Order: sequence, then C-alpha cells, then structure tokens
Amino acid sequence: MYIVPENLRDILKEPVGKLVDEKKLLEILKNKKKIVSIGDTVTYTLLKNEIEPVFCIVDYKTHRGVCEDEIIETIKSFAKKSIKVENPPGFITDDLCEVIKIVLENLETGPFRIEVEGEEDLASLIVLSFAPSDVTIIYGLPDKGVLVVKPTREIKDKVKKALDIMRCD
Repeated sequence: MYIVPENLRDILKEPVGKLVDEKKLLEILKNKKKIVSIGDTVTYTLLKNEIEPVFCIVDYKTHRGVCEDEIIETIKSFAKKSIKVENPPGFITDDLCEVIKIVLENLETGPFRIEVEGEEDLASLIVLSFAPSDVTIIYGLPDKGVLVVKPTREIKDKVKKALDIMRCD
C-alpha cells in the first residue's frame, strides 16, 4: 500500500508529460493504438470523439463531485470488461496496484474499465510505473488541461522514487 506523505503532495502536483488542451490531445492521439486514460473527464473526451482507450480508470467523480449522468452513461457503455476496486483518497491500495498490473499484462484482451470506489487520482503513478513503452497515458490536470505521457525510463525512475517515499507496509 502507498500513502502520500505531506512533504510529497506538492511534488506530485507537478505535471509529468506534455500538458495539452483538448484539440491538441485529439491531434496527438489520432494515430495511437494503445491509450490508457485515467479520470472521468479525459475518458469521456476520448469516447465522445470515438477514440477508445485500451483501458480506463474512473471513479465517476470530477472536481470532487459526482459526474453528470451523460458522462457516467458514456463511460459505463465502454468496455465489456469492468473491474471494481476500492481505493481511498490519498492512497494507492495493493488491490488497485494488482488490478492495474493484471490489465497491463492483458491489454490485447481488452478494452477494460477499472471502476474505483474512492479516488483514482494516484493510479497514474502505478500505470506509469508498469506500462510498456508503446502505451500512451493520459490524465487530467484539473483546470489546466490534459497530460500526455509516454512511460520512458526517465519517467519510470522519477515515479519509482515517489513510490518508494510513499510505500508503507
């Protein structure tokens, strides 16, 4: 299990990857095959533009409130394979880690939808840590845009350092 210590909160708010608006996002993703979306708004944006991620991680919340019905319905209609997992705010549970690892090992059998009871915000760290290099990861940065990240060795090393600080057994 991982928990965010107070001294790491500001560091985790720093963007990892390329910050883009919706128009640029759609441009970047038009030729990508393996996309992982983390967050309800970014997942909805993809789906309404007919771009299917290989898997998404959602909690049906946006800006700490419940998503609009249209967003929930659109996301729920995506991916026949759905996995539910609990993950409280400020944590990354072992269950969430395991589900993400399993899905990443089985991308060719997707698409998948991971539904988080609690909060999915920190799931990007686990995805970045374990994703193969041919995956494009996107997640929202509230009120700023969307981050597009390729899981390079440099990114994985940076994420590992943060996870090592967060680890609690």
